[in-house]
This record gives sequence, C-alpha cells and structure tokens, in this order.
Amino acid sequence: MDERTASGLRAIDAPFVAPGPSGVAIRTRIKGMSQRDEEILWEAGTLLGRLAAADLKARCRYGTGHDKHAWAERKRALTVLSSARWAGSITKASNDQWALSRRNQAAFIAERRAAVATISHRLSLPVGEPGTKDKPGGYRSKHEYFVKSRRLGMLEGQLAQAQADDDAGRVHVCRGGRRLLNNRHHLLDDLTGPDTPGLSPEELTAEAGHRVGQWRTRWNAKRLFLHADGETGKRWGNLTIRLTPEGEVSLKLPAALAHRANAPHGWYVLDGRATFTYRGAEWADRVHADRAVAYTINYDADRDRWYITAAWQPAPAPILPLQAALVAGCVGVDTNDDHLAAWRLDVHGNPVGDPKRFCYDLSGSSAHRDAQIRHALTRLLHWARREGVKAIAIEDLDFADEKTREKHGRRKRFRNLISRFPTARLRARLTSMAAEAGIQVVAVDAAYTSKWGAQHWRKPLTTKERQVTRHDAASIAIGRRALGHKIRRRTAPPPRHQSDAAGHRTVQARAHAQACGDGVPGREGTRPPEPGPRTRCVKPKPMPPIGPPAGPTTGPPGASGGVAGRKAGDQRAQDRSGHAGEHGSWVQDPLPLT
Repeated sequence: MDERTASGLRAIDAPFVAPGPSGVAIRTRIKGMSQRDEEILWEAGTLLGRLAAADLKARCRYGTGHDKHAWAERKRALTVLSSARWAGSITKASNDQWALSRRNQAAFIAERRAAVATISHRLSLPVGEPGTKDKPGGYRSKHEYFVKSRRLGMLEGQLAQAQADDDAGRVHVCRGGRRLLNNRHHLLDDLTGPDTPGLSPEELTAEAGHRVGQWRTRWNAKRLFLHADGETGKRWGNLTIRLTPEGEVSLKLPAALAHRANAPHGWYVLDGRATFTYRGAEWADRVHADRAVAYTINYDADRDRWYITAAWQPAPAPILPLQAALVAGCVGVDTNDDHLAAWRLDVHGNPVGDPKRFCYDLSGSSAHRDAQIRHALTRLLHWARREGVKAIAIEDLDFADEKTREKHGRRKRFRNLISRFPTARLRARLTSMAAEAGIQVVAVDAAYTSKWGAQHWRKPLTTKERQVTRHDAASIAIGRRALGHKIRRRTAPPPRHQSDAAGHRTVQARAHAQACGDGVPGREGTRPPEPGPRTRCVKPKPMPPIGPPAGPTTGPPGASGGVAGRKAGDQRAQDRSGHAGEHGSWVQDPLPLT
C-alpha cells in the first residue's frame, strides 16, 4: 500500500539517475551459405538442442535443492556427449531458464492473490453499492455477481496449484515456447471455419500438410541450441563459436559430429560470411583484444535466413550525480499511447521554446511496436542533443500490476492501452540509446504529473498561435520535479489597485525557508515591515492638531503614528470598509463653542 502524507496525497519518491545498459547485443545475417553449411548447422543445433532439453529437465527435477555439486554432475554428463565448453553453455542456459520461470511463477501468484482479494471484497458488498476513492464497490447486477463468483472459484484453484508448485520448487517450462506449442492445435481452424470457402478433400489435405510443415519448421528452429559463452584471454574471445574480423564464421562440432569437420581439431568453417555494421568497431576492438564475446546462431523460418548475434558486457557507463546531470536544464518527457510529449526546461524550471511531439503507432505485432518506439526515441535524443541538454526526465512507469480486469473492471479500452504499452522495452531502449548519445536519464515519480501540470501550466502557456495540450503541460511537471522545483508556477504580481477585485491571490512561497515569515517552507508568511510609504501616491501632509498629541509614536522612522509598522503584517489592511488604512486617519479636534 502506498504511503500517504498528512494531506492524503501519495508520498512522492525522489528522482534518480537511471543506470546504463548492462549488456550489448548486435545481430547480422550470415550471407553466402552453402547447402552443406545449413546441413551442419541443423545437425549440430538439433543434437545440442536435445541435450539442452534433457539438462533442463534434470535441472527442474532438482528444484530448490540444486547446488554446485549437482551442477558439476550435470556438466560431466554433458561433456561426454559434446565438449566441456558446450556443456558449460548448456548448463548455464538451463539455470537461467529455471530462474526466469521461478520469477514468472512468483509474479503469477502475486497477480492471482490481488485478483482474489478484489473479487472477494466486491462479493462481500451488496449489489449496486457504490465504491469509494480507494476501494471498489459492489457489482452492478446479479448476473455480474454470479459470473464473478464463478471466476473467484477458478482463480482460487489456479492460486492453490501455483502455490503448491512454488512450495515444492516445481516449475513448468516448454523449450520452444508454449504459445507456439498451443498453436499446433489450431492450424486447421481457418480451413474448416464457417467463413472458409469450400475446398475439395485433396486441396484440404494439401493445405493442411503445408501448414503443419511450416509449423514444424518453426518449432524445430526454436528448439535449436547454437549458443556459446565467451571467455576472456582466448583466441577471438570464444573457443566454441568464432567470428573473425574478416567475417569468417566457425564452430567447434560436438563429439558425435566430429567426423563432419573440415578444419583441424574438430572445427567446421562455414562458407558464409558475416559482418557487423552497427557497433562493428566496438566489437572489433574486443575481438582483437581477445575479450569475451558470446555468440548465438539462429534460423529465421519466416525469412529462411541464418543470423548470428554477438553479445558482451560493456564497461559500466559513468553515472553523473543528479545535480551535475541537470546543470544545463533538462527535457521533460511525457509518455502516451501514441506519442512522446517533450518540452525543454532551463535550470530554473522555466519552459524554453515550443513543445515537441514524437509520434508512433503501437498497433500490430511486437516487432512493429519495437521499431516505432526505437524511431521515436531516436528523434527525441537527436533533438535533445541539438538543444544542448545533458539529461532527459521521464516518468518511472511500471504497469506490472495494473493490467488485471479486476482492478479496472469494464474499462477494456484502458486495459488494452496499458497492456500493449511496452514499458520494459521503452526503459531498456531509452537507457541504451541515451548512454550512446551521452545523455543521462532521470527517472521521476509519475504521481499527479498530468493533473498538476494541466492545473498550473496549461492555461498560462496557451496562446492564439500555440495550443498547449494536457500532455505538454505534464512534460513540464515532470521536468520541474526532476530539477527539484515544485510543479506550482510562480504567481503573477498583485493588481495595481491592491484590492481583491481581481480575484483570490494564490501566492507561492519563496525558495528558501528563511525567507518565509514563519520559517516553514511551502507557506506564505506575513510581509516584513518596510519603512516609508506603502503606496505609490505621495503621502499627504496632515494638518497640525490643535490639542495635545495623543501619545508617543512607535514604529520605524517615517511612519505616521506607527500605523505602517503595526499594519505591515496585517492582511486586513487592504479592506477599506470598517478597517483603518495603512497610514491611519486624521481626525481634527472639535473647536470650542466659545
């Protein structure tokens, strides 16, 4: 549960500089491959894939009781069938897959627990009872109440099963992907559906065989294992899969395929060549220095192409302190469903220039969404570099527990929006690309940025030539929060006639606590007394009184009767009706009748 302040608002977390990328991966196509090259890769990948499947099964069987002795035992069993380095890569991949499955299992349990708690609370309320700000109310109808009661039983069963697996250290893993596996059962639905034109039995059989063959190719390609971890100090940084700066690709064949080698010591050199263009100089420097580089060879069944991926851990990028990163201001960025709203702010939190918008389209496949996000971030970083800033302020978004239907109910459009928004991929892309551009990423709390930004900045910045949207105003709020300023803007000076006719004055406190009257930051204190007249008009000269003076004068020199000094902190002095003015009123003593 979020912490709340005394005013009922959620506590705002402090901004921080996001760390840089932890790894680098580049991919290129292997061109000019011969038929024998493809046969060798299929045979080696299939053999190592079967060994990887057996090792993953053994790792899952150990469960939480796995230790270094069990790891060594698994590795010795694989070394006899392949090699020591292939065995090390396979066992490490199995350990990583098991750990990922455990994390996914914990997330599944947490999601089911939250759903069960929400449904149980709503079922405990009468039908139609309205909810509050923090908790939802009862269901709208008896039918919805009945359907949700059945769903509660299903969720409780899933939660009990997942909890039992978690306690026993048991995970369910499918090499190749569960989605692709389940797709095997629906290959013929498009051929036998009601909207499908009639096909002859021969045509139906041929089309079914074609689709099954395509699925089988994709399934076998997903289950290939051609991955080798690098090792620093070895030739070209890897002793299992090699890629020379000239583009020559070679791999160490397993023991069962040593007779297929065309080079000494069981190596096979491919006829195809591979060259890295993106970050190729950085990769070449590592290869020439014999630093560790991991390689993965995979087959794309849809394009009928072979690719090789190089990955390594770069030197940690220097993370500047927050104040040093914001020395030249920043660019506030508000992420939305179809665009990034950005506005440059100076070091004082003032918006400079006009807002910018970088649009993208999140419809379609995940690859299309990833490309759209990458293009939008590229334009954003190029514009930030032209503006001369060294930091980008962005919301620390995380929709991990915001996608369930139990939390948002009938708001299907909003659930679809946050489900398709690639928050994790956006963070990974932005940190990686910003590190290459020499720009720091400052993550800020996303609480109330849209609401307060529209409240304080949308109307003042809107002109006839420029229409400021709610998202543009939110980017200013994000940037000011990163800079350490309050989102509330500075108040305009008071009206000329010093009265309340122009409306209520909302005055912002000064930047430092010692400047306030009561010493508490964020409040408006009484105005300090100032000597001399308080208005722009010339002070009239009062007539000398006939009688004796009323009493001693107090206050600073120049104040008439000390009234200005006494009224300096009295805000009622601006009310002319029934209250003394700032300079007092002159009253003449009555003249004698005789």
